[in-house]
Amino acid sequence: MQASLLLAIIALVSTLAITRLSPSPDHAAKPGDPSEAPSIPNHLAHNVVLIIRHAEKPASGPGLSPLGEARAQAYTFLFRPFADAAPAIPPFTVDALYAGADSPRSARPRLTLEPLSRLLHLPIDSSIGTSDSAGLVRRLQREPHGVRPLLCWRHRELPLLLSALGADPDLLLPKGKWPIEDFDSIALLTFDGKGRLATQQLLHPNLPLPPNTAT
Repeated sequence: MQASLLLAIIALVSTLAITRLSPSPDHAAKPGDPSEAPSIPNHLAHNVVLIIRHAEKPASGPGLSPLGEARAQAYTFLFRPFADAAPAIPPFTVDALYAGADSPRSARPRLTLEPLSRLLHLPIDSSIGTSDSAGLVRRLQREPHGVRPLLCWRHRELPLLLSALGADPDLLLPKGKWPIEDFDSIALLTFDGKGRLATQQLLHPNLPLPPNTAT
């Protein structure tokens, strides 16, 4: 009798111990659980991102005006190296180029970067249209591209690109919009080690253009 009671007690204790050690269905790891997934690198980590508007347009056609062409040439000096950033950021040369995709009405983002592309021997990624700012940001996050990319976009979509990168257009731009007459400003964004926005500022570098390109 006593032996049977002792065996029953041992069996009960063993059952309770197994129950305590077994994970409940609510806490068991599930396939695809983010906590079990390997960490995916964010390639915006430690980036300094420069954003410009495309250069001036002509009265008609998809290209650049003479002034726009002069600006595109001047960028070969401004961005090699770029020394107009905050004092905490030493001069640097951009190491990746992105331009909004060509459309029937405008190839200006790509044309604005072509002289710099030739000088630095860097290809221009112009595969994403300026209506898909979020798509460009996903590419920057997921694909290696260097750490000093220069992005050239159309002015109406620039606030959306800033927002997609985590910046606040209302803090950087008048009423949150890129002024239609502003071809000079440069947005500079820095990102921390996890690819999150750290700082944002709008720069107004002095870019001298030849006087005979005023039209």
